[in-house]
Amino acid sequence: MPDFRRLIRDFGGIVLILALLFAVTLLPPDTSLRDVEAGAALKACVPPLYPPLVTGDPERPGVDIELLQALAGRLGLGLTLSQNPAMGRDFNPRNWGLNRAQCQVIAGGVVDSAQTRSFLSTGPAYAQTGWAIIAPAPLASLAGHEVGALTLVSGLDRIGLSGFLRAEGASTRVVTSAEALVAGIAEGTFDAGVTEAMLAGKLAADNGWSVDWASPTLARYHLVFGLWKGDLTLKRAVDAAFADMAADGTIAAILERYGVVPIGAEPR
Repeated sequence: MPDFRRLIRDFGGIVLILALLFAVTLLPPDTSLRDVEAGAALKACVPPLYPPLVTGDPERPGVDIELLQALAGRLGLGLTLSQNPAMGRDFNPRNWGLNRAQCQVIAGGVVDSAQTRSFLSTGPAYAQTGWAIIAPAPLASLAGHEVGALTLVSGLDRIGLSGFLRAEGASTRVVTSAEALVAGIAEGTFDAGVTEAMLAGKLAADNGWSVDWASPTLARYHLVFGLWKGDLTLKRAVDAAFADMAADGTIAAILERYGVVPIGAEPR
């Protein structure tokens, strides 16, 4: 009798597995890549401005724009950009109001974090980011200093940053634009500024300031492109194109053109 019950149990398990496999065959096919190819253009949503990723300069449009151009070229597609002002003003991708009709790829400051992955699928990493400190000269400590904070990029841990600044004894004032942060430091209103590392490196290079990671205890993330969950064929094509661009030096050349180097390294 025990052997008979075991047989029934095993048979039931096999039936369940076969039923699940059959159900999978009933799912609609993923046509994401085919749909993009049918439109002959890769549609990407980006913020209006987020240097050095998106600059607004047609001659030097930014790291992410040039990566998108190279990606579209590898896929044999044109590129259509859709500017979304909510990107860069709000750190939560759920609040950007994006949909598939607007874009198949989201770029311009998307980080590979648990929060981002809860909403989007992510492409290959191409650079590292996190919170970084800029100042006219390196500061031994932030204690007693006035720090301007620009904290707009998607996915970075703003709560962790706030706790770090409080623990350091810094007095913090939030600003809403890179221009306000630069002006505050230049005028002496702020002794230092804290913002996303790619932007921090650009502002430091433009103004001859120092830049360093805010703290080794704060998480660092990879910059990526976002794609819609379920767009598997498009994601595979994007992943393959990025692998090719990494192998032939295209990604490294684009990063070098904008002076992007690991924080702590000497500019090229």
